[in-house]
Amino acid sequence: MKLHIFKYDSFSCHARLCIEPAIVHKWRNWQSEMLEQLSRRENVIVGGDKRADSPGHSAKYGSYTMMDLATNTVVDLKLVQSNEVGGSYHMEKEGLKRSLDLLDARGVRLECIITDRHPQIQKYLRDRNVTQFYDVWHIEKGISKKLDQIYQIKGCEKLRKWLRSIKNHIYWTAASSTTGPERVAKWTSILNHVHEDPNFPAYLHPQRISRDKNKWLSAATMPFYKLEKVLANKRILKDVAKLSPHHQTSTVEAFHSVLLRFAPKNVVFPFLGMLCRLYLAAVVNEGDANPLVHHQREPSPEF
Repeated sequence: MKLHIFKYDSFSCHARLCIEPAIVHKWRNWQSEMLEQLSRRENVIVGGDKRADSPGHSAKYGSYTMMDLATNTVVDLKLVQSNEVGGSYHMEKEGLKRSLDLLDARGVRLECIITDRHPQIQKYLRDRNVTQFYDVWHIEKGISKKLDQIYQIKGCEKLRKWLRSIKNHIYWTAASSTTGPERVAKWTSILNHVHEDPNFPAYLHPQRISRDKNKWLSAATMPFYKLEKVLANKRILKDVAKLSPHHQTSTVEAFHSVLLRFAPKNVVFPFLGMLCRLYLAAVVNEGDANPLVHHQREPSPEF
């Protein structure tokens, strides 16, 4: 059509001189006010998670989002480049470290932080003496994947009928427990309704008569053995003890879906351009009348 439009170099020039400084100025002022409010609260619960600009271990940038879970407000965003930390695997730890350093410097008193089960994050928070809880959905998703593989084995088809109950049980375990041992006791009670664990001495639901008698598993059978091997695994029990009883990181992941509008993963941006897109997404999301509407998780009726 022979229409005259500005070229990418012209856009980059306008962005560098006008748009990016305005975004950075707006973000810094808004973040400063937010951190000032958080510093006046006694116990702050935050959620953190990393977003990479590409799948796998080939990511160039990794952004770490820190969100106040009481208000679902992004309080900090850190952009880490893989060559800064010796590879993309280390970007999440570095982003978390920088965010925690900022919160400490501004006098924010954390009650706990809720994250996924990244091994580096576990060790770092333990060394830093920060209380950590795990997001329930991440653990439920891992268990569900293992059970999906098991019920496809010949002779284990009955397990498929228990998948929904097991998913609901882990959410109920997290929401109804106050201590780690209680969570573990309630979680393992799914293998046997009657047990002698002092942390959870009796089941809380009324006795029911099942209409489907074929779904029950007998002890010392292959389906029960494989189910027990998954649900009572030492690592699973260790993780169940640290399930978050209050907030989850679903709102952080929902914000990451908002980021896709501003920084699609199939487009390469310079460092400052990527950083400004993160800031812009956070500011726009905060001003949205209905933020975090792009939550992709499967809702749980028990949580």
